Amino acid sequence: MSPSERAGRPLVFGEVLFDCFEDGARVLGGAPFNVAWHLRGFGLDPLLVSRVGDDALGREVRAAMADWGLDEAGLQTDPARPTGTVQVRLGAGGQPSFDIVAGVAWDHVDADAAVAAARAADPALLYHGTLAARAPRSAAALAALRGLGAPAFVDVNLRPPWWREETVRGLLDGARWAKLNDDELAALEGGRAAADAERLRARHGLEAVILTRGARGAAVAHAGGLTEAAPEPVRDVADTVGAGDAFAAVAILGLLRGWGWETALARAVAFAADICRVRGAVVRDRGLYARWLRRWEEAGA
Repeated sequence: MSPSERAGRPLVFGEVLFDCFEDGARVLGGAPFNVAWHLRGFGLDPLLVSRVGDDALGREVRAAMADWGLDEAGLQTDPARPTGTVQVRLGAGGQPSFDIVAGVAWDHVDADAAVAAARAADPALLYHGTLAARAPRSAAALAALRGLGAPAFVDVNLRPPWWREETVRGLLDGARWAKLNDDELAALEGGRAAADAERLRARHGLEAVILTRGARGAAVAHAGGLTEAAPEPVRDVADTVGAGDAFAAVAILGLLRGWGWETALARAVAFAADICRVRGAVVRDRGLYARWLRRWEEAGA
């Protein structure tokens, strides 16, 4: 059964964090948070399951979610550990380096509370990345959520030193869809070609492997073959932060609404390109989502 034939809501599991820069600036994000944010912008009612600290940053997360209309029922509060942060440092030529701070609240999601919130939501689909399984407690919570039976959409995020091949492959086993970029495909399968994506799909019994290619567009390997989408020209790029999360959100929207792969890929590429025109990954302009929905409805969505 496809998600579009199921009742329920998208369930999103994983990290909520702030990117903290040397000049004191900070940006709210984390791939699962960004995906949930976009899905809400498109009018869906996702349930985000994560954990924040009992601190100022945690309260900032809750305030942003409340303002955007995101359900807080799956957001836990950790009395002892801080809200997640990433320390961003800019090196020579502005090249950033990242320290995804360990031992934070989202590393310690409680499985029982997560499952209770998820059951109440009757999830149609479970989205999660691979970074969320870096710590044993949150990995156990993820396993419990996958045990509820909703089809899993795995977003492969290979962030050194926080990934191990056996862990990533274990998450791909039993999933229905996987999304990754061509560098990540090369790390897992030794190449960036369509044949490598198909090999990954067959190895793990996936329905589809979605491959983002940056300036070369996107592709999906599925049982019927390979479907490709051309790149979308981007003018006035602000940054590419969160473009992959924007892509993932539209791919999920397409799955839930029963779009074909050709339609879903083209729309995901176009929306991701649009996000590159704004600063950061979290867009607070509701009109942006309304414009895209109207465009898709006029095209027969």
